[in-house]
Amino acid sequence: MIEYIKGQLTELNPTYAVIEAAGVGYEINISLPTYSALVAKENSEAKLFVTEIIREDTHDLYGFFTKGERDLFLMLMTVSGIGANTARMIMSAYSAGEIRQIIATGNARALGQIKGLGPKTAQRIIVDLKDKVLKIDLGDGVTKDTPSDVLFVAEDSPVKTEAVSALTMLGFNAAASGKAVDKILKEAPTASVEQVIKEALKML
Repeated sequence: MIEYIKGQLTELNPTYAVIEAAGVGYEINISLPTYSALVAKENSEAKLFVTEIIREDTHDLYGFFTKGERDLFLMLMTVSGIGANTARMIMSAYSAGEIRQIIATGNARALGQIKGLGPKTAQRIIVDLKDKVLKIDLGDGVTKDTPSDVLFVAEDSPVKTEAVSALTMLGFNAAASGKAVDKILKEAPTASVEQVIKEALKML
């Protein structure tokens, strides 16, 4: 099994990267967070933790910027009906930390909003992984012993959607904007879009 590939990042787009190592160019499927992490490394050395998906008609590599992200990807694929492409889609919709929190807090609505997933599959993921997902170390200090209030994930609301959209248009990172808005709405659930944006601008 290949643990990681380290070499020259010769090609990059939102769905795959090509890393040349020892004269061989490896095409590696990636998630959007991994793509964002690699943007600054294009045409320089990069390292991805990989897993091989081998079937009769295909031999694919999936790569992640951290080992914890790869572990989460592999855990998602243990759920019935979740293949590599679906797991990558989930990993692209939220950051690894957000996915872990969403599953740990049983937020099926947030999972169900991922294109093509559906409420039944979202519920199956939560049932299968809720007691396992906090065992994954993403390097952020969150563990199975972390209090549940720290794992709060706000379900999408019109206020959150509009606020994150506006912040993204202003040039802020979508994931960072979402976290800031979640924190604000946890403390002030009735805040208006304008109020949320003003507070978020102080945090970002």
